[in-house]
Amino acid sequence: MGSTGSIGTQALKVIEANPDHFKVEVLTAYSNADLLIEQAMAFRPNVVVIGDESKFTYVNDALFTYDIKVYAGQEALGQVVEMEEIDVVLTALVGYAGLTPTMNAIYAGKNIALANKETLVVAGELVTAAAKLKGVNIYPVDSEHSAIFQCLVGEWHNPIEKIYLTASGGPFRGKCKEDLVGVTKAQALKHPNWEMGAKITIDSASMMNKGLEVIEAKWLFGLRNEQIDVIVHPQSIIHSIVQFEDGSMKAQMGLPDMKLPIQYAIGYPKRLPANFPRFNFMDYPSLTFEAPDKQTFRNLQLAFDALEQGGNAPCILNAANEVAVQAFLEDKIGFLEMSDVIADCLAKVAFVKKPTLVEYEETDQSTREKAMELV
Repeated sequence: MGSTGSIGTQALKVIEANPDHFKVEVLTAYSNADLLIEQAMAFRPNVVVIGDESKFTYVNDALFTYDIKVYAGQEALGQVVEMEEIDVVLTALVGYAGLTPTMNAIYAGKNIALANKETLVVAGELVTAAAKLKGVNIYPVDSEHSAIFQCLVGEWHNPIEKIYLTASGGPFRGKCKEDLVGVTKAQALKHPNWEMGAKITIDSASMMNKGLEVIEAKWLFGLRNEQIDVIVHPQSIIHSIVQFEDGSMKAQMGLPDMKLPIQYAIGYPKRLPANFPRFNFMDYPSLTFEAPDKQTFRNLQLAFDALEQGGNAPCILNAANEVAVQAFLEDKIGFLEMSDVIADCLAKVAFVKKPTLVEYEETDQSTREKAMELV
C-alpha cells in the first residue's frame, strides 16, 4: 500500500534483490499513475489500485496487455488487502488514509508490516485489539520501532523497564524559537541524515515525527506512558534502546538506511543477506546524546500531552498536524504556526474518552475542518 512513496519504492528494491523470498501480489498508489504503471510492468502483480479514480482509464489502458487487473478509488484500496493470495501487507500510505486498509487487512487475517505510524497514533487501542483477536502480527517498519523489536527478540519473557526512542534532532537542532520564525520550506526539507517523503521530513524538522512515534510505541509494545522517553542522537546510528528491569540496555545500531528495517519486517524471522553499506566505527569515533528541547519544538510536548490525555486526543493531534504540514508546504503558515494550529485543535475539538471507529472518523473530519479554519 503506497508503492510509489519513499517507503514503497525502497521496499520494491528489497523485493527485487530477493526474488526467491518475495513476490508482489498487489501494488497501490493514490495519484502517481506513471510510476505505478512502471512498477507494475517491472513486478507484474496480479492487481494494481489507483486511489484517484480520474486516473483509472489511463492506468487500465497502459496495463491492459499485461493481464494485470486495475481498480480505482478508496473503497478498492480497502478491499484489495483481503485477497486470499496475500501473506503480508506493507502499509506505507501517508497519514490517516492508512487506517481503514490496515484494519481490513487485519480482519482478513493478514500480517502487517507497518510503515504508517498514524494508524496506531489515531486508533492504537482498536488496531492492537483487532490484531490480537485475529492472531495477526504487526511488524514495525519505522527504524526506531524496528530497533526496539530487534532488541526484544529472545526477550519476550523479560519485562521492559523503559524504552528510549532516538531522534536526530532534524535540521534545526540547537536552534531557539527566534531562529525558527523565518524558516523556509526548503530549509525544513533538508534532513541531515535520512531521505524521506516531504510530509515525514517536515514532521522530523518539527519533532512531531518523534511525538507520533512515542504514541505508536505505546501500542506496539504495550507500554505505559512513563516507560517511553526520547533522546536526541545527532549521528542516527543508534536507532533506539530498550532497558530491562535489571538495568541492562540493548541498542540496535546501523547506518541510516530504511531498506534494512523494511527487509527485516517482511522477511521476519529470517535475517536475509543484503549488500547494504556497513557501519564502520572509525567513521564515527564519537556518538553523542542530548535532551530534546520541548519548549522550542512544541510539537513533541503536544504529542506527549495527547498521549497522556488519551481517548481521541492523538487522533486530533494527527489530523491537525496533517493539515498544518500541508499548509506549511503550501506557504500558507509559518514553521512555528504549525504548533499553534495543533494546540488550538486539541483545545477546541470535542474530546471523546472511549471512541469507536466511527467516532475516530468523525474526530478526524471535524479536526481537519477546524484546522483549515485556523489556517
